[in-house]
This record gives sequence, structure tokens and C-alpha cells, in this order.
Amino acid sequence: MSKAILQLLEPKGVLLNVEAKDSSEIIRNLGQKLYETGYVKESFIDAAIDRENRLPTGLPLGGGFNAAIPHTDIEHVKKPALALAILKTPIPFRNMAIPSETVAVSLVFLLALEQPKVQIEMLQEIAGVLQAPDVVSALMKATNYEEVTKALKRD
Repeated sequence: MSKAILQLLEPKGVLLNVEAKDSSEIIRNLGQKLYETGYVKESFIDAAIDRENRLPTGLPLGGGFNAAIPHTDIEHVKKPALALAILKTPIPFRNMAIPSETVAVSLVFLLALEQPKVQIEMLQEIAGVLQAPDVVSALMKATNYEEVTKALKRD
């Protein structure tokens, strides 16, 4: 389905069946993976958490699962990558459309992109994936990186 997502998805940044107490913790965990693999600067994690607090990215999908797409400004990125968490138990993220509400999120795509135009295109790509219930369901059932990539290749 999305070659662009697959090209940027960092295998070490894919966390499956993971636990987190809140949005900051999962952003920190995913951001740490991107930092350890050399994609982002040390400032990335705090900047992504700060941006999420100011401009929430929780996205109600209308199926059984909801998603969030946290990201931050390009100056915190060394080279482009995506990290993905599939949560064991949903955690609250503030709703991007109605920030006073929360969304119980099970799927988190953390974006680390160094060009604004690419960031918008990637948000559209991920939104397309999230609008395909069969893909979301396959992602939620994934037990390894290969199953994640197989789910993302679905049409």
C-alpha cells in the first residue's frame, strides 16, 4: 500500500505489544529508538512531546482502534525515518480535531522528517493507511516486523 512508509520505517523503531502509561512515554520510547539509530538529534524527543502538548495528533478512526501521528520540527531531525508502536493497552492522546477530548490510541506513528513538504505527504500517506480497516486490523495483530511490513503492503 505505501512504499513511502515502508522506505522510512526503521525496523528497530517498531515496538509491538508495548506498554506505555501516556503519550509522553510512548513518544519518548519511540524517539529513543530513532536517536539510538542516528536519525534524530538529542533535542527531538522533548520537542516532539512539547509539540504533541501544543498541537495534539490523536486521530479517532471509527473502527476498533485509534491512532496518533506525533512529529516535530525539521531542525530536530538528522535523516528521515518513521517509528511505529502497536500498544498492548490503548493510552490517551488528545484529539487533533477537538483538543479538549482524548482518544484511546493503540497505534502510534512517530515521524522524523527533515523537509516540510515531505512531512505533509507522509501525513497523507499514513492517513490513507489508517483509513483502511483491514490494514489497521493486520497491524494490530502483527507479532513481528515482517508482519508489519506485510500489512503495510496490502492494497
